Amino acid sequence: MSNTEVENLLRVLAPQVLGAVVRRYGHFDTAEDATQEALIAATTQWPEEGVPDNPRGWLITVASRRLTDLLRSEQARLRREDTVARWALPEQWLAPAADQPAADSDDTLVLLFMCCHPALTPAGQIALTLRAVGGLSTGEVARAFLVPEATMARRISRAKQRIRDSGIPFGLPPATERAGRLGAVLHVLYLIFNEGYASTAGPNLHRAELSTEAIRLTRLVHRLLPDDGEVAGLLALMLLTDARRLARTGPDGALVPMAEQDRSRWNGGQVNEGVGLLTEALPRGETGPYQLQAAIAAIHDEAPTAEATDWPQIVALYELLLRLSDSPVVALNHAVAVAMARGADAGLDLLGKLETDQRIAGDHRLHAVRAHLLEMSGDHPAARAAYEKAASLATSLPQQRYLNTRAARLAEDR
Repeated sequence: MSNTEVENLLRVLAPQVLGAVVRRYGHFDTAEDATQEALIAATTQWPEEGVPDNPRGWLITVASRRLTDLLRSEQARLRREDTVARWALPEQWLAPAADQPAADSDDTLVLLFMCCHPALTPAGQIALTLRAVGGLSTGEVARAFLVPEATMARRISRAKQRIRDSGIPFGLPPATERAGRLGAVLHVLYLIFNEGYASTAGPNLHRAELSTEAIRLTRLVHRLLPDDGEVAGLLALMLLTDARRLARTGPDGALVPMAEQDRSRWNGGQVNEGVGLLTEALPRGETGPYQLQAAIAAIHDEAPTAEATDWPQIVALYELLLRLSDSPVVALNHAVAVAMARGADAGLDLLGKLETDQRIAGDHRLHAVRAHLLEMSGDHPAARAAYEKAASLATSLPQQRYLNTRAARLAEDR
């Protein structure tokens, strides 16, 4: 088995192993460290020695023994500090994994609920999900978010400390809390995907490793909860959006807007899978925001040309979405759809209402949309100024270059 195949297998097994170890021994933070060490051992040994017959059991054994070492070391430290009387280590926590069969249950969903617990900050939820459920190392998570590894290590450590201090039991939340907590899980996966598909900072337009990992984890949740319409909707949205990724950049890495993309480069397999998921989910129960966003993405993806896009239907879907969410980004996208369906002036009127919304007033996207609509209306001097303003606020280098290029093009047209 190649190194890549081993890495892919380990990503699948990582949450199963961590779940099994936490379920058996508790100590989420220490179990997570032990599991990471088991994954590192497998990465080193398996390519040379071969993958064991039961790779999941092998990992659980190594992680459990390492956990035992860590707990014994902690117990010795506490004895030296004369506090052992306040901290008794249950004997069953010291039993080596080889003495017990590995549990067959997949605790990945439980881990996702733990990593997305409301006691954690959104940044902590994302970091812990990628490390504990995604199987990424601290260094990999740090590189994905363009921060020093030491910074990410502290962020992950704080998140694990909060879980330990909160006394969260290992198990699915009560039925009364499950829907809300599932919403937090889906939101975290949505944020991870968005950061991968449209990076908010750095030299690249997207980070495929993040969007790919978000899709993988959402597939996993969909497998565990196949009848949940919003899980299916989120997976469909990711697939339908990611299908356009290769066409979003030109040969020089420059951003290519959707209207100018070569649609033959869109991933037809992902489009078909996303549409199929959506078609199956929509008739079941109440339609949620992820399903509506996926429906909008499907209309874009199924249009043979930009000119053939059914903008009136997209406007109607955004208006449904606005009833469910007061998100300024949804309102911004609605304004674009209205402009495409009814003319630039209609869209500009809606933008005026967003200028006083402090959640988006300083966001480059508001000024970029204004610039585009002003250009559509023929007011090129105002459009140029808006493009320059948007470029000054953008933190992604490809977006800055695109916006400055649009501004320069309008200057040349004078």
